[in-house]
Amino acid sequence: MTPSLTPADLYRHSLTLLLEKDIDGRLALSDEHIVAEFPYAPDGFPAKLEGGAALAASRRGHPEYVDLRETPRPEVHATREPGTIVAEWRGTGRMVSSGAAYDMPYVAVAKVRDGRMTHDRDYGNPAAIPGSPGDAAFLPAGPGETR
Repeated sequence: MTPSLTPADLYRHSLTLLLEKDIDGRLALSDEHIVAEFPYAPDGFPAKLEGGAALAASRRGHPEYVDLRETPRPEVHATREPGTIVAEWRGTGRMVSSGAAYDMPYVAVAKVRDGRMTHDRDYGNPAAIPGSPGDAAFLPAGPGETR
């Protein structure tokens, strides 16, 4: 647990772990009852994951599909609501299977309590992932998922 980090610093740290491909470390920043939502998820992608196990099942294979290399100039903003942040960031790198460039903007609204993320609403667009539909498999269906 990382209660000494502000919610904004916790989110920035989660991006560092993502770049380091430390998915388990990034998952450890989440509460076991986390709710992750993906409002723009197209058919075949999870729109909502409930619980740490569902999030882990969805995210563990991420480095096998996307070689994320940089998150240039992420901006993480505190809000008036304690523990809630808005993050604007971009992930760049390569798709592992095809070598195609990966350049995806993200906006997320996250809630943190007791040093752990409890809610993450990610406004990224998985339909914009380059390459074949198989490249987008880093968001597989997981237990506790709602479509």
